[in-house]
Amino acid sequence: MKVIILDDEDQLIAQASSELEVSRPHALWSEQDPAAWWQATHIAMHALQETNAAALKSVKAIGLAGQMHGATLLGAQNNIIRPAILWNDGRSEAQCKAIEIKEPRTRAITGNIPMPGFTAPKLAWLREHEPHNFAKVAKVLLPKDYLRFLMTGDFASDMSDSSGTLWLDVQNRTWSPTMLKATGLTEEQMPKLYEGTQITGQLDAHVAKKWGLQAVPVIAGGGDNAAGAAGIGVINPNQAFLSLGTSGVYFVANDSYRPNPENAVHTFCHCIDHTWHQMAVILSAASCLSWVTQLTGYKDEASLLSEIEKLDFSKPSQVTFLPYLSGERTPHNNPNAQGVFFGLGHNTDPAELGRAVLEGIAFAFADAQQAMLTAGTQIDTVSVIGGGSVSQLWGKILASVLNRNLVYGHGGEVGPAYGAARLAKIGLNSMPAGQVCVAPKVKYIIKPDAIMSSYYSKQHLKYQQLYQSLKHHF
Repeated sequence: MKVIILDDEDQLIAQASSELEVSRPHALWSEQDPAAWWQATHIAMHALQETNAAALKSVKAIGLAGQMHGATLLGAQNNIIRPAILWNDGRSEAQCKAIEIKEPRTRAITGNIPMPGFTAPKLAWLREHEPHNFAKVAKVLLPKDYLRFLMTGDFASDMSDSSGTLWLDVQNRTWSPTMLKATGLTEEQMPKLYEGTQITGQLDAHVAKKWGLQAVPVIAGGGDNAAGAAGIGVINPNQAFLSLGTSGVYFVANDSYRPNPENAVHTFCHCIDHTWHQMAVILSAASCLSWVTQLTGYKDEASLLSEIEKLDFSKPSQVTFLPYLSGERTPHNNPNAQGVFFGLGHNTDPAELGRAVLEGIAFAFADAQQAMLTAGTQIDTVSVIGGGSVSQLWGKILASVLNRNLVYGHGGEVGPAYGAARLAKIGLNSMPAGQVCVAPKVKYIIKPDAIMSSYYSKQHLKYQQLYQSLKHHF
């Protein structure tokens, strides 16, 4: 959970965060307790109160951004029915196929191929495997919208986040009765829809007092990636960004609805009205770096990265890594894909493993880029956001694999929260999005390294062949 305070000049005044844990009780499962989100919000807000009480009191509006796709299920008394099923949960592969059989126009209506990450297949799984819980469902909310409910008492969501449910008619920006019927649900069980810059309600007076705020308006906001785009000014056609968060995202803004489901590319509404975006998703990005850091016994990611930086990048690594620790979306749409180290030897050390992880994630982004370009997507400037953007080495690897200049702006590491605050500013003051969602000042631009690009083109081919040769074993 991350909370930031942004001033009228878009300067970051303060930030606080609180860590959350993911539960994986069975293979392919990924869950969280929604109560933990609320507790983490309180922890982060109290941390801000201790150091920035005056700034909190002057806050004029709140914007929300959150992890997409999570099925947060409320009963008739607004009670949590079961743990939320998250975006990287892979249990509902069979239900994805069943939805398309039930509704053959699924891809045409939603602009997307059904994947286990989406919300609708999760509810189809619940209906089949936990019918007692399915029968109790009064409301289905996305994670940030559950927090909104606790903050304001309103059941509301925005277009960008709701695009990832598989219940939205993405072109017409409205709930699809046809898609809801395919999973045995009705529009009454959905929140009210808003554009990302619209006000959905007011902060509850009791919550406001607890957090040291006024009872300010709460703005719809966006899914984490759309909000991240608003945070770095990616709202115009052909602008793009890479997000190096827990998952990895290659995001391109569009001025019209351009579905491309056959290449496992998502087409969603943007958090700015009359705007859409395409998104290629790799399910494990910075989470792979965290995993290999723990695996090799390093104190933190920065410690391992400093060891990787000492390696000789004038020649290729012998180790290849497939980063499919949670399955994969673009381009494979394979929840059963698994992580692989290939090419290990007696001399392989932790730094070499770490390097292979950074390169493997870069190759996954190259697959995503290839999928979008093949379908005719135009990509001009590419910015980088997310926690992984702090590593210039990783940026050099990515630039060399993708053969593109990468732009790093101020505030990129808090992208979605930064964008949520900008959306709040637009909604409060009725300002044009283009006036607020501008690109931040450039910190630096990382260009491809010619030597690295040369050997990465061969390694990327090897990486692709490795997946093809192993996919029948997963």
